Amino acid sequence: MLIVTTETVAGREIAQTLGLVRGSTVRAKHLGSDIVASLRNLVGGEVREYAQLLAGAREQALDRMIAEAEAMGADAIVGARFETSQIAQQASEVLAFGTAVKLAP
Repeated sequence: MLIVTTETVAGREIAQTLGLVRGSTVRAKHLGSDIVASLRNLVGGEVREYAQLLAGAREQALDRMIAEAEAMGADAIVGARFETSQIAQQASEVLAFGTAVKLAP
């Protein structure tokens, strides 16, 4: 599945627009990771525990968006974006969305 952040695919014509596709996941922090992350905040630097949590959430949201596009028969997703929002004190949603299209041969 070709995924681009642009509204077109360079060198290809969009034959059909199939519609909006999206994938999301809600993740909560793990108590053990949260304690280690809090300690890292004291000394500075990358908080790897949170970075890994968000990377996993982005991949899952992306996989779900791709599955939705494949179910529609899409060749590509254009205008792909990610968005994150806090759902609760300890939980965040990661949303991937874009437009599913069929490309001309």
